[in-house]
Amino acid sequence: MTISKELKGTELKIALEGRLDTTTAPDLESVIKDSVSGVTDLILDFEKLDYISSAGLRVLLSAQKIMNRQGSMKVVHVNETVNEVFEVTGFSDILTIE
Repeated sequence: MTISKELKGTELKIALEGRLDTTTAPDLESVIKDSVSGVTDLILDFEKLDYISSAGLRVLLSAQKIMNRQGSMKVVHVNETVNEVFEVTGFSDILTIE
């Protein structure tokens, strides 16, 4: 998986490409934890994300908890496969998805 970051003021955009699974979830978790200090808007761009596992969902939940304290988080450009996972797991009710 490839992780790209773009910081503009207090807005952080993280774009993912590939698969967010047990192997790659710790990488995203450490990028988020190392990067969100002072960030009020976290945008996760899933345009090129092919797959998300339960390990990836756990990282999203953790990021959402952090951002609830300091601002907002949204997930953008979600494909049909990943969106189906969000709907089946109830994450579509927890996350802001655009």
